[in-house]
Amino acid sequence: MRGRSTIVLLLTALVAFAGSVVAVTLGAAPALAAVEDDGAGCPVPGTGGLTANPRLPDPFRKFDGTRITSRSDWRCRRAEIKELAERHVYGDKPGKPASVTGTVSSSGITVNVTHNGRSASFSAGVQLPSGSGPFPAVIVVGGFGADTATIRAAGAAVISYDPLAVGREGTPRNNKQGAFYSIYGATSSTGLLAAWAWGASRIIDVVEQSGGTVLRADALGVTGCSRYGKGAFAVGAFDQRIALTMPIESGSAGVPILRGIPGESGAQPLSSAYGEQPWLGDAFSSFTGNPNTLPVDMHEVVAMVAPRGLFIMENPHVDWRAARSGSVSALGGAEVYKALGAGDNISYWSDVQDGTHCAARPEWRTPLQQHIQKFLLKTGNAAGTFRISSRKAGSLAEWRDWQTPVLSDGPSTPPTGGPTTPPPTTPPPAGAGCTATVALNQWTGGFVATIRVTAGAAPIGGWTVALTLGSGATITSAWNANRSGNTGAAQFTNVAFNGSVAAGQSTEFGFQGTGSGAGLSPSCAAR
Repeated sequence: MRGRSTIVLLLTALVAFAGSVVAVTLGAAPALAAVEDDGAGCPVPGTGGLTANPRLPDPFRKFDGTRITSRSDWRCRRAEIKELAERHVYGDKPGKPASVTGTVSSSGITVNVTHNGRSASFSAGVQLPSGSGPFPAVIVVGGFGADTATIRAAGAAVISYDPLAVGREGTPRNNKQGAFYSIYGATSSTGLLAAWAWGASRIIDVVEQSGGTVLRADALGVTGCSRYGKGAFAVGAFDQRIALTMPIESGSAGVPILRGIPGESGAQPLSSAYGEQPWLGDAFSSFTGNPNTLPVDMHEVVAMVAPRGLFIMENPHVDWRAARSGSVSALGGAEVYKALGAGDNISYWSDVQDGTHCAARPEWRTPLQQHIQKFLLKTGNAAGTFRISSRKAGSLAEWRDWQTPVLSDGPSTPPTGGPTTPPPTTPPPAGAGCTATVALNQWTGGFVATIRVTAGAAPIGGWTVALTLGSGATITSAWNANRSGNTGAAQFTNVAFNGSVAAGQSTEFGFQGTGSGAGLSPSCAAR
């Protein structure tokens, strides 16, 4: 919430999906803020009353009803989302206290905090990789997250952070315990996840102050699994000094959209997640039975990480983990990455064989190394990828009624008559009607095609795209369009929210298929 000393960011984006196992390749460079919250100075007005909305809130629409039009607008739009997330979901995450001191050594970190006459201390363990430092490091929440042997082998240190020292589980909401609550009071309405995120930020403060002889403050990641995956997600979302966020099997109160939980068979109910432990803020009690009245959802918390590195890992074999709602959240947040030009900075992977909860999976080993190389060591450039299991594949099109804008690079001009139409990124056709172009991501045995529909000199109220698939190619799923035909000749028509396209502007849909997507030549007819 506003009115406290907090601090940090800058941002960037991806592509939508729904269907079988998906591999989508995306595009951009890492971006990292030098402070905890770079939107701390943004004016955040009141939000008014709550209105039920079964669709996901538009991450690009500001409190005043207008949509952002430039990438620079995202800093303060993120501040609005942060305010909503704290007010209704997590509780307040205070900024840096009056005094934070501590030490960093090759084996541990100590943290001492003093604020408003109250003091608390906690510590974390450190395991260094081979070689000479200073080293990048990954904060492993609860000592339970991405495979620590792989992390160290990739050249990063491991910081073993015990969040229970900062916010203890097993306590009633009116008598919370731990270092955070020693400072801010046992009756604080802040939930454990925000408290754990606060503790990780204080570890970063100490690393920053240490002079960088052991660990690098500009190359820090965070990971955790299960409840600690929820915590790792909160750490990365609320502190922009985290270069790489890697939540695993975070479940309800983690990555999955809250609106999706009630309708996902076997997923942990919101009332259960709220009652199991005081993870969520006290204010969330109003939404356990009706998340549709929330003015924010977790796809926007995913977007708070943008444009920094984000690698979401989920388990489709355990219904309780709500991986279908997790895939929708990742796809929704990825639209912000895409609009900010950082599509290569987000990955999602639920295509795994082993259903064991929090297992060290071989499918994740290589992408884990690649993410550490790219975002922490700054030696790699692997593209982001989405691998969504057919067991738990969500459809973003079912959950949104908004389109992703094309944001300009410079500062926006205040709109004079409401939201403006974003400029096209492909040349419009010279006459009326529409054109269609294709971007293809091909891998062995399958492909994803993204089709861009661009209106001509006049606006269109609907569109139909026709194309012919090559021999042996079969469409397995599509998103943001209705389709007829899975082999040979196929046809796609707009859905409700993307049929109207202004003159010279564009919209996109996509589909996944088996076989080869080579030679696709789509045609477009306006309706």
